[in-house]
Amino acid sequence: MKEFFEAIEFLFVDILFFPVDFIRLDITNWFIQNAINFSFIFLISAALIYWTLELLKYDKKEGKETEVTAHSFL
Repeated sequence: MKEFFEAIEFLFVDILFFPVDFIRLDITNWFIQNAINFSFIFLISAALIYWTLELLKYDKKEGKETEVTAHSFL
């Protein structure tokens, strides 16, 4: 049973948390330390811009029912 828990420890500590250990490296350059944050900010900003443009495109689409009784259950 001890080997089972040691295998779980190995999985999480040595394999799955490896990117977190990479982030914790003592890097003196501020830009390299925050490159991951900048990439996430860029990725999320691009996704939000895309989503907003798709919503605007959907709002301008003709044939969309905007009445209060658009559904039969109303």
